[in-house]
Amino acid sequence: MKNIVILISGRGSNMQAIVEATPPGARIAAVISNRPDAAGLAWAAARGIATVALDHKAYPSREVFDAALAEAVDGFTPDLVVLAGFMRILTAGFTRRYEGRMLNIHPSLLPAFTGLHTHARAIEAGCKVAGCTVHFVTAELDHGPIVAQGVVPVHDADTPDTLAARVLQVEHQLYPAAVRWFVEGSLVIEDGRVRHRGVAALPAALVVPTV
Repeated sequence: MKNIVILISGRGSNMQAIVEATPPGARIAAVISNRPDAAGLAWAAARGIATVALDHKAYPSREVFDAALAEAVDGFTPDLVVLAGFMRILTAGFTRRYEGRMLNIHPSLLPAFTGLHTHARAIEAGCKVAGCTVHFVTAELDHGPIVAQGVVPVHDADTPDTLAARVLQVEHQLYPAAVRWFVEGSLVIEDGRVRHRGVAALPAALVVPTV
């Protein structure tokens, strides 16, 4: 049984999608937030999942907070750590601790539009497609071996909000699938790239990889 710890900062819609699609052979061991008022904590607790709130504002530095966060995470002996809207830049020491077993989802087709305001930037750049990327976390922000990407069209009338809503629908399909692949042992990192072994087809039409 593989233990999964999910880190959130808000309502945790991707966390909810992952919990509801927890694959056989895995359990959601805990949901941890850097914001005590995060709505996702109450959602998880109502479903019997252990929750922890660590207010990052109570710590004197990023390094001290990350050390406390790692201690909390390790208390649940995680096989996989999942960042689901966790709005903190993690230190290199933290990312090295969970190298090869920590996933993130970013609302762009990486390596394009790292950082914030991805949807507005995609619209301003005249992109015809946008999307999201699941990747293994490394010390470099919004980088790391890419597991999968989901693609949506950008319409002429789109605003950042309408595009974000369309991308989020794909995120809710893509992220649980990536977690399942990890649990099944289907993801292999070779030379900085993720190889897929026997992954099942996804329901979304524009998802890479497709099999």
